[in-house]
Amino acid sequence: MSDSASMKLSAKRKGWTRREWRYFWLGLLFASPWIIGFLVFTVYPFFSSLYFSLTTYDLFNSPQWVGLDNYKQIMTDERFYKSINNTLFMAFISVPISLASSLIIALMLNFKVKGINYYRTIFYLPAVIPVVASALLWTWMLNPDFGLINMFLRTVGLPDPAWLMDPRYTKPSLVLMGLWGSGAGALIFLAALQGVPQQYYEAAQVDGANGWHRFWRITIPALSPIILFQLIMGLIGAFQIFTESYILAGGKSVSGSIGGPDQSLLFYAVNLYQEAFMNLKMGYASALAWILFIIVMAITLVLLKSSRRWVYYGGE
Repeated sequence: MSDSASMKLSAKRKGWTRREWRYFWLGLLFASPWIIGFLVFTVYPFFSSLYFSLTTYDLFNSPQWVGLDNYKQIMTDERFYKSINNTLFMAFISVPISLASSLIIALMLNFKVKGINYYRTIFYLPAVIPVVASALLWTWMLNPDFGLINMFLRTVGLPDPAWLMDPRYTKPSLVLMGLWGSGAGALIFLAALQGVPQQYYEAAQVDGANGWHRFWRITIPALSPIILFQLIMGLIGAFQIFTESYILAGGKSVSGSIGGPDQSLLFYAVNLYQEAFMNLKMGYASALAWILFIIVMAITLVLLKSSRRWVYYGGE
């Protein structure tokens, strides 16, 4: 083969043919609805919120540059710290309890008994109920006078708290409500449980390991990637709690606050909503959103960093 022919062949290999370019543009054409939607509804709001967080903006007047004033104001805002405390309670108390509940349910649903598919369906059903409908249902169930929970407590001779009217019990009410929807997480755990090789359990049993040792040494390590996933998603969801709080707190109060009794249901997303759409402080709300982004990103990175010590993947 001559040198000129080899050079042409090499150039042809480095570049795309007309057909390859045609397929490329056709691929972009078919992907363009998603690309346009991503740019318009994700990328643009992402960077515009960063700009608005450095301004005062009320939707009716042009943004006025104030630099870091919004962030300085947040650091002295009592409502900010109240919302952070309430949100951290749900993130680090409610999420682990929900994870443990989901795992226990999954372990029960993993038994091979007659009619197990019906039991799995029953436990999963609350997860498909809309959040608003679920919150309204629990508002009725937690009613201190005629709610089913207090009726049961009075029947067995236990104290019947005011639940949503008592700031000491408002967040435990949300925890209880979250346990009702543990079926969604249980379904994910169940799928992972059924993927654990039975040979591991049989070998451990032959070696004399009891049920607790098999659970702690085989089941938990096998489920650790799923635990990490559900933990991260649960924490992100806890920092975005809004609908449940808004419904259970009864919406806007006489004072204009939507945080329930003694601001005990004032979560971060609720406070952000009030500043943005009730007080029309879009710049301040954007700054709150960016602080939320930083907090969630930091927690996620810490979990991912620490996962090297306790998460085991196949083959490890």
